[in-house]
Amino acid sequence: MSTIKQSDFIDSIADALQYISCYHSQDFVDAMYRAWQIEESVSAKNAISQILINSRLAAQGKRPICQDTGIVVAFIKVGMDVKWESSLDLQDMVNEGVRRAYTNPDNLLRASVVSPPIGARRNTQDNTPAVVYTELVEGDRIEVKIAAKGGGSENKTKFTVLNPSDSIVDWVVETVPKMGAGWCPPGVLGIGIGGSTEKSMLLAKESLLDPIDIQALMQRGPNDAGEELRLELFDAVNNLGIGAQGLGGLTTVLDIKVNTYPTHAASLPISMIPNCAATRHIHFSLDGSGPAILTPPGLDNWPVIETDPQAKETRVNLDTLKRDDIQQWQPGQNLLLSGTLLTGRDAAHKRIAQLLADGQQLPVDFRGKFIYYVGPVDPIEGEAVGPAGPTTATRMDKFTDMMLDETGIYGMIGKAERGADTIKSIKAHKSVYLIAVGGAAYLVSKAIKKARVLAFEDLGMEAIYEFTVKDMPVTVAVDSSGESVHTTGPEQWKGKSVRINLS
Repeated sequence: MSTIKQSDFIDSIADALQYISCYHSQDFVDAMYRAWQIEESVSAKNAISQILINSRLAAQGKRPICQDTGIVVAFIKVGMDVKWESSLDLQDMVNEGVRRAYTNPDNLLRASVVSPPIGARRNTQDNTPAVVYTELVEGDRIEVKIAAKGGGSENKTKFTVLNPSDSIVDWVVETVPKMGAGWCPPGVLGIGIGGSTEKSMLLAKESLLDPIDIQALMQRGPNDAGEELRLELFDAVNNLGIGAQGLGGLTTVLDIKVNTYPTHAASLPISMIPNCAATRHIHFSLDGSGPAILTPPGLDNWPVIETDPQAKETRVNLDTLKRDDIQQWQPGQNLLLSGTLLTGRDAAHKRIAQLLADGQQLPVDFRGKFIYYVGPVDPIEGEAVGPAGPTTATRMDKFTDMMLDETGIYGMIGKAERGADTIKSIKAHKSVYLIAVGGAAYLVSKAIKKARVLAFEDLGMEAIYEFTVKDMPVTVAVDSSGESVHTTGPEQWKGKSVRINLS
């Protein structure tokens, strides 16, 4: 029998969450580097290079890989011979570890959890509570798999109940394009098959906590139907041509994970959950000898690469930019932005809409500006702002016509595609939509030289900021004529991924 001390468990949770906030696992780095090496799409290769450069910078600076530092999900297996030396229950111990991790002054993490989920939706300020799943198992150890799951990928979760005779591959191939690019590919797709409806979700989520090993599976060959399905889906999804950030390319997924469970004879429940390019998870165990020891990786574990030399960039001065200038930008063109831009996302847009509906004056002058959809991490000493990557622009689609009609903005910056009606509005207003790379938040923050809150300070990370930027990298996603690279890119690269030889 082993005795697990409360302090050891809480410290291990806190240390694990700090660790995964800034260190990608080696399997992920290696898989992303392989994707970079084989990529032929200039836009996708440039995006992957930014993800890898950001990963190394985050490890070096010990700061978050992504500004969305996630909601904490823990799968905990408790040995039945374990004795606890604790005054708190398991949920409260996990929550205390989360609280300490997210408020650590040396590496502040963004608090994203709101409670209640309907109504006021107030930020809990420390990212608690965590979502905890517990299982009693044989033995005298505690096994913990813990993840920090970002909203952009979590929001793309899909579920259905197929007929037992239906094709799982057909459903996945049909469904993945509908997920858009808000989950920041390339990443990993976790698929849960069987059990009941909620069990399939848990199977999919837990599968994402396993190492990336599709290359090893290709080399040795499949041993069962689940592994055969992984290989078939890996081939099929990459041949969709979605590519990095949805720009079109050879790699959409780095791996496909499949977990199964016996199910009712009349049912085939299936869930699919993506992990993004900021995938964060770790596995540790406790045996009573003390807290988990997590050794930071050396920087030589990361490849040293530069942005693709073919991805030529145009420098733009935001403070002297005219509307006629943006009419010259082409889809897929890479820009380096300097000057001032404004920020705003869901909550800020909702308030702006209410003020306009009430006939009140806006607290910020948006005329001639770009608005960046972002919720940054709070800065630590020496930073203008913490990691500040883009959030999914699609959520702001319902506000875009209003913003273009009534505020005088030139354009928007976010990640992922825009809806058809929004693209029509962009075209009608001769506006543009730019994207920054999701999963490169620390790299983006290096371009932000000054930051100050202009309005809605009570919204925290959702307040309206003014950023002064220097050479912030973006790509033209929708030009002033309404052409979208999230449509043309995948069309160009569909079917061009190297196929897997299963023979």
